[in-house]
Amino acid sequence: MTSRKYSLLTYTLLSLQREVAVESVLSEYFYISILFVFHKMESIIQQKVIEVANHVEKQLDTELEKLDNLDINDFEKLRENRLQELKKQQKQKQNWLSLGHGEYTEIPDEKEFFEISKKSENIVCLFYKDDSPRCKIVDHHFKILVKKHLEAKFCKLNVERCPFLTERLRIKIIPTIALIVNGKTKDYIVGFTELGNRDDFSTEVLEARISQSGAIKCNDDLLSSSDNTKKPWLSNIAKTKTIKGRESDDSDED
Repeated sequence: MTSRKYSLLTYTLLSLQREVAVESVLSEYFYISILFVFHKMESIIQQKVIEVANHVEKQLDTELEKLDNLDINDFEKLRENRLQELKKQQKQKQNWLSLGHGEYTEIPDEKEFFEISKKSENIVCLFYKDDSPRCKIVDHHFKILVKKHLEAKFCKLNVERCPFLTERLRIKIIPTIALIVNGKTKDYIVGFTELGNRDDFSTEVLEARISQSGAIKCNDDLLSSSDNTKKPWLSNIAKTKTIKGRESDDSDED
């Protein structure tokens, strides 16, 4: 009986040893496999980096070769083109300033609104009420943006003094920002829902949202910043409305 117990114990120990040995071999094999994969990935990444570096180097060589082949006349032509571009930009800036761009102003009546819409290609107009705290928040941001974006006319209009236009545009929520491009109402920012539904949103958030309509221009860094990519308006395409109140893709102003 004792002999049988001894044999059973011996068999059990040998079995355990074999299992441990097998597990050890498998663990070592797994470790080696992981190392192989990492080394392979590292090799592939290094190869891709080299390929990209070579491509960039070839592009630089091509551009340098073009510069080397330029003569005096070519440089003069480039200089003249640049001067013409700067003159055009300065002329455009002066035209914007003459139309009241660069100043955040209030439109006294509906007639003035239509006159402005005929002269300025880009209009950012706040429809407000005197007793609305949120309208004052928009005022604060507009006073900053108006100096930065001369390409647009920033203005505001009291809905109580302009009931016809307010009804025509179907303005129901205050504040509402109308975004007009080339005489067409492209978009509306209604309340603060698209701005995070909070009062302390940043000027950059409002700036990026307005730019989606094309009324102002923003750089790519602002549009792709982490603060903005989380905003719901980036994934929503708002329907535009005509001043007559009809829904349309591009709505004409009368």
